[in-house]
Amino acid sequence: MTARPIPAPPMSYAAHLRATLVLGLPLIGSHLAQFAISLSDAVMLGRYGIEALAGEVLGGSLFFVLFIMGSGFAWAVMPMVATAAAAGEEAQVRRVTRMALWISVGFGVLTMPLFLVSERIFLGLGQTPEVSRIAQQYLTINGLSMVPALVVMVLKSYLAALERTRVVLWVTLGAVAVNVLGNYALIFGNWGAPEMGVRGAALSSVLVQVVSMGLLVAYAIRATPEHALFQRLWRPDREAFGRVFRLGWPIGLTSLSEVGLFAGSSVMMGWLGTLPLAAHGIALQISAATFMVHMGLSNAATIRAGRALGVGDRVALRRGAVVAIGLSMTMALATIVLFLGVPGPLISLFLDPAEPDRAAVIAIGTGLLAAAALFQFADGAQVMALGLLRGVQDTRVPMVMAGISYWLVGFPVGYGLAFGLGWGGIGVWLGLASGLALAGVLMMTRFWKREVLR
Repeated sequence: MTARPIPAPPMSYAAHLRATLVLGLPLIGSHLAQFAISLSDAVMLGRYGIEALAGEVLGGSLFFVLFIMGSGFAWAVMPMVATAAAAGEEAQVRRVTRMALWISVGFGVLTMPLFLVSERIFLGLGQTPEVSRIAQQYLTINGLSMVPALVVMVLKSYLAALERTRVVLWVTLGAVAVNVLGNYALIFGNWGAPEMGVRGAALSSVLVQVVSMGLLVAYAIRATPEHALFQRLWRPDREAFGRVFRLGWPIGLTSLSEVGLFAGSSVMMGWLGTLPLAAHGIALQISAATFMVHMGLSNAATIRAGRALGVGDRVALRRGAVVAIGLSMTMALATIVLFLGVPGPLISLFLDPAEPDRAAVIAIGTGLLAAAALFQFADGAQVMALGLLRGVQDTRVPMVMAGISYWLVGFPVGYGLAFGLGWGGIGVWLGLASGLALAGVLMMTRFWKREVLR
């Protein structure tokens, strides 16, 4: 008679904490490094000129909205690969990653015509002619980076799901260095390069994405030969294509709902004037930097939840979720202290000391950061819940929750407070807070009731 194997004891909370940090810290670092690319654009263009910064904020908002929507198919790779790898289904790892590359490239190509007519779009949204013109200059060039940027996202998700997060971090750090050097040369005309202003920042971004894509492709070929990821890449796989598409499009629309809310807030700030828009852009950059920590922890939660799903371990799913949420809430508390304690020095990092409107931008931005402090717990809760739900491949209901929270609550409340009650930029940001708070409550409730406590 064969003895039954004794099941391994469940991991302790301390073990889950260590495992989450080992996986999550490089992901946090890679998100911060990725964010540093757009941050360096904002800082260096802010020192080049306020109108150049406002144009990049406006153009970058449209690019980011489309990029995030297309990234839904890359995000779908993370839980699918994590679950397949945990279950030992190596062929499935290859199939879903290949088809995610197919879909992402196709999406990127479809976005390019929009960038060529973006000035008309911004003028139709009530933006000033000069800022709209600068925004299209930026997008006409930076739009070329959409396809390689989406390919990079797919490969990062693939490698992260295989817990190869350090290479993702190092490649992204290298991209930051390339972007800073490219900006220094092309924005200001240093080292014999032409002075291109906002167009220089866009050209540098294209270079960054192409270099990053080349490095990740080379690494994937060398480090994961068992998947033969790029062999016969041209061959269609309808079943895997359908699975990636079905999981990915709700993720893309969910992300679009949130990012679209922030882009809509940029449009409303543009109605208030160039200085409020510039201050808004700076405040967004600062709050986005802290959000990258939540995003990295959310990715780690997605991977660990996907692996728990692959082996059918619901105890690990529950304990891992508790640990990830606790880490995220701790970070939210630290962020509140930072935003309320030293807003002026943070905003000053983005402005030339000789800028005549420096004091006005700092004053506006200080109020916006105070409003941002209000939604830190809500923002961390909603992105963490999304990460956990994606890990168990639940994406459609969260998509509906996001649409309701951001567009039936967040945007109308922001508009009403800003223009109905005359609260200006503070009103716009309080609208953001209300939408994020509702999303956090709805999504956390769904995860705990439907996916763990059932």
